[in-house]
Amino acid sequence: MHEGSPRQWHYASSNSPLPLPEHPILFTQRKLTPLDGFSGEFTDGVLKGEDLKDYVRRYGTKEASLDELLRANESPSIDERRPILLQGELANPYRLQEINLGPLPLLSVRLEGLCRTWADGLDPRDAYPGVHHVTLARTPGWWERSHIGLATREQLKTIRDWLDNGVRSTWRPVKLAEGSVRFEHDPLLMPPDVSAVEWDGTTECVTAPAPEPTGPCISLDELLVVVHTRQGCYNHRGRLARCVHMHQRAFHEGLFRKGSSHRWSDVLTLR
Repeated sequence: MHEGSPRQWHYASSNSPLPLPEHPILFTQRKLTPLDGFSGEFTDGVLKGEDLKDYVRRYGTKEASLDELLRANESPSIDERRPILLQGELANPYRLQEINLGPLPLLSVRLEGLCRTWADGLDPRDAYPGVHHVTLARTPGWWERSHIGLATREQLKTIRDWLDNGVRSTWRPVKLAEGSVRFEHDPLLMPPDVSAVEWDGTTECVTAPAPEPTGPCISLDELLVVVHTRQGCYNHRGRLARCVHMHQRAFHEGLFRKGSSHRWSDVLTLR
């Protein structure tokens, strides 16, 4: 599924954002190129600035580095890009080609202390009932796989404008002040099971030990995140509807518009 045209990527709006890539790829309008990344020993520091760019430059194919692949596609280099967390629809190659985003490295990461959850709003595009986008909320002890894109300034604007869909400031670009995001090189990494999420009536957390890390952390100063700011995310009697435990169709049919919502500022601490 990782090679060929992104138009051939299996996609249905009723099942979005799935499927998502299991491995790093370079997305272009014509082709998806699988990328190999550094997966050996690493220092457990926090990558920022030139150290972060140097780590990203380790991605590529047997024939070419990531910068060389970008140059071959007449696209800006890594130096002209910054990481943005793509926790939902915009990590799907079919969607990227539909909005004509242009060449974008899409790399696997692990969220720690943060979970992907459904934004309590509906985007009517594609099909009725439309698409539920994905936002973020805290969960101490949690981990799961997600994706970052290495985007140019123009691509960052396109991403936000597409999410807003004509309603300004529905989605807000922010920097996180909690949790961590690290490179992930295990495509089989599984999140905690539903039964591992403990609930005391006020707070949800995971006390099970997390799997060993496979890559270093990305400085939160370097990482742009776009979160839903209208209603925030769904409030299921004080609990979250995590995307990995409840897919979009089940969420829409079972919870959507049948409860309340968390304010985004109550479930996530920002800078």
